[in-house]
Amino acid sequence: MLHEPASPVGKDPAFAYKRRLGVIMFIVYGAIYAGFVVVNLVEPRHMGDILFAGLDIAVVYGFGLIVLALVLALVYNRACGRKEAEFSGGKGRAAK
Repeated sequence: MLHEPASPVGKDPAFAYKRRLGVIMFIVYGAIYAGFVVVNLVEPRHMGDILFAGLDIAVVYGFGLIVLALVLALVYNRACGRKEAEFSGGKGRAAK
């Protein structure tokens, strides 16, 4: 039983786009996460302040970071799929 790639692997023409988009998204997420860390370092007592629906800032911010990561992953996947379809001449699942 050979374990070879299912499809031929070649140069990815969308690599530069994917890298740039990934770095931008990483910087955005990193800045927002850094804000979370700074608030915890500078004014940790404010994380216990109730924001809404009985939830404190720590819980809302924490879940917000999780949701943001998922949204960024979906946006990245969609954008990269479209760019790959563009380079492949419109073939593939992203070219609807």
